[in-house]
Amino acid sequence: MKQRSGTSPIFPEIVCPADYLSLKEDGRMLVCANGHSFRVDRHIPRLVLSETRYADAFGEQWNKYRVTQLDSYTNTTISRDRLRRCLGKDLWAKLLEPEVTHVLETGCGAGRLTEVLLALPGAYVTSIDLSSAVEANFVNCPQSGRHRVIQCDINALPFRPESYDIVLCLGVIQHTPNPEETILALYEQTRPGGWLVIDHYTLSISYRTKVTSLMLRPILKRLPPRMGIVATELLTRAFFPLHRLVKHRTWMQMVLSRVSPLLTYYHAYPELNDQLQYEWALLDTHDHLTDYHKHFRTAEQIAILLSSLGALDIWVAKGGNGVEARCRKPGK
Repeated sequence: MKQRSGTSPIFPEIVCPADYLSLKEDGRMLVCANGHSFRVDRHIPRLVLSETRYADAFGEQWNKYRVTQLDSYTNTTISRDRLRRCLGKDLWAKLLEPEVTHVLETGCGAGRLTEVLLALPGAYVTSIDLSSAVEANFVNCPQSGRHRVIQCDINALPFRPESYDIVLCLGVIQHTPNPEETILALYEQTRPGGWLVIDHYTLSISYRTKVTSLMLRPILKRLPPRMGIVATELLTRAFFPLHRLVKHRTWMQMVLSRVSPLLTYYHAYPELNDQLQYEWALLDTHDHLTDYHKHFRTAEQIAILLSSLGALDIWVAKGGNGVEARCRKPGK
């Protein structure tokens, strides 16, 4: 495929996700020799094979709350710290070097991690998402010689196998229909000697006892995306003043969180002021109550799966959203 303006020919080739054939430009379409065609809209290739709706709420969410979690907006290092921890010191150091390292950032959302990656000199980033969140990412992190944005399915990626040095997937796998299939697809995209870096939800007492959320989610996740935004905004407006009132009383926050459907971060991220706390509550409460799929895996299950793939240097730890892990694919 001919590279579009604003991108670099150094990136791995974009191919047809159905048969891995090269794509040719035909007006605003990309077409393969077998006749599969895909549109290019707003300078973003839309390489989705079939209509799927389970990620629509995320697209609405990231376009609505486009800057909320960007470190450049919050004036914090929350996203940077998360990415650095998951990559580990060696991969982080590698990306600080000017040598080209191809990073596939899957489930990129609005670009909270994209922004951090692009601040690392060695990272040449391909950001993909199934939803219209690619549009928010495109605005926050414009395409360049080191960054491109593509809308596609994480389980039908438009690249030939083993195309990327680092495959990164944070905050995503638990929301796909089958986490094991997703991890396999990501591992297949990793080059020999390259790294897969992921995280996953794990069950907690806090989640099991958040009664209101357990009752509301089956209803809210079936609403049209815009109605889901309206519903979670109303809930946040109603409950957030209570969280703010008891923000310095840990035990009262714990009790309140059992009956409140909100996700708040007064204790996890005290560096966020009240306005930012409110904005994060808006975003993550929507994320928490409208995700169509929500899977849980233990650290042991993730470790066993990575081992079964033949991965080396497996690191798995509890942290972040639940479990964080990385592994190296055997090879050079």
